[in-house]
Amino acid sequence: MKTKTKTIVLSLILMVTAVFCPTAFAQEKNAGSKPRLTVLNIDMKGLTMDQVQMGNLVRIELDKLQQFEVMDKYDVANVVEKNKLTINNCYGKICLVEIGKIINSEKMFTGNVELLGEKIVVSLRLIDVKTETIEKSQVTEFLNLQKEIQSMISVTINQMFSLPNQEATVASLTIKNSFDNAVNNPSKNRLRLDGPRMGATVFTGTTAKILQSPTTQGGYGAVPVMFQFGYQFEKQYLNSANIQALFEFIPMVTGLDQGLFIPSFTFMHGIRSNKSGWELAFGPSFSLVKKAKGYYDSNNDWQLSEEWNQRNPYNKPEPVFITRLDSRGRTYLNSSFVLAAGKSFKSGKLNIPVNIYVIPGKDGIRFGTSFGFNGKNK
Repeated sequence: MKTKTKTIVLSLILMVTAVFCPTAFAQEKNAGSKPRLTVLNIDMKGLTMDQVQMGNLVRIELDKLQQFEVMDKYDVANVVEKNKLTINNCYGKICLVEIGKIINSEKMFTGNVELLGEKIVVSLRLIDVKTETIEKSQVTEFLNLQKEIQSMISVTINQMFSLPNQEATVASLTIKNSFDNAVNNPSKNRLRLDGPRMGATVFTGTTAKILQSPTTQGGYGAVPVMFQFGYQFEKQYLNSANIQALFEFIPMVTGLDQGLFIPSFTFMHGIRSNKSGWELAFGPSFSLVKKAKGYYDSNNDWQLSEEWNQRNPYNKPEPVFITRLDSRGRTYLNSSFVLAAGKSFKSGKLNIPVNIYVIPGKDGIRFGTSFGFNGKNK
């Protein structure tokens, strides 16, 4: 019986060993299978960062890939000192291959970062020590944004190893006339769209009927499509990644094309994409309009309240009086709610915002469109 039990236990041990030991051995083998890569210094020209600092920066970004066993800066310094190597001007393939063989490194990484005119050019190379060949190379041109050197190195290394980059980040670092953000225009905090606005607004419903009525009936004798112009002021309070949030202040005058003067002031909260220029905004609008108290008679004609007192005896029941738009009335402060959307287009340094908006109301929906322009200041 004991012999049978021992046989069963031994069989289980052998089964477990057969299943797990190869896996363990494979994991141990894979753990050490990463090729050893060494970064010495990266040549620098025209920039404030020195060769040693750039070498450390490249070393950090390569380590993030987790594709190599990257020697850290302390090990590099120790190897250089131990072997009495001269690395100050060692950027070429021949020199790096020789050092790679001495320190037993499978891969060497080199390159240069140089300011050329208004561009920062990042050139990186991966050298295979055994074959003495350049295995990979990548050259990328960036805008002169020296505070974003680390992002440039990260983008270039990702391109070298066919890894994805965020399109917005690449655009902000490489395209001169891309939409402003905190990266590509550090002296500006946002895509600025302050500037003149002009367009047309359309009235519908009861308001449109009143506008078209003759002045003797409290109307304006106007067409319910009016030109308007004004100016947009902006105050940005958030600019993060591709999104900015801002307040917009828009004084506007409507109706001058039809002999009317309708001033308004709109205060909106907006969210805008620095990447695409799309925007959504909403907020209150205040305007000065003329209103009068009156009623609709049996013929559905509008009459002022004063006319009722003059034409009807006191013993007759009063109609339901309301206050509505009337060119014969007093000036009131009228409030409404605006919902707007738009997109900004670019032509060189010129920004061209185009917007549509809608103002819902119980007397009819008002909607319109506007556009403007502004020049990007450096």
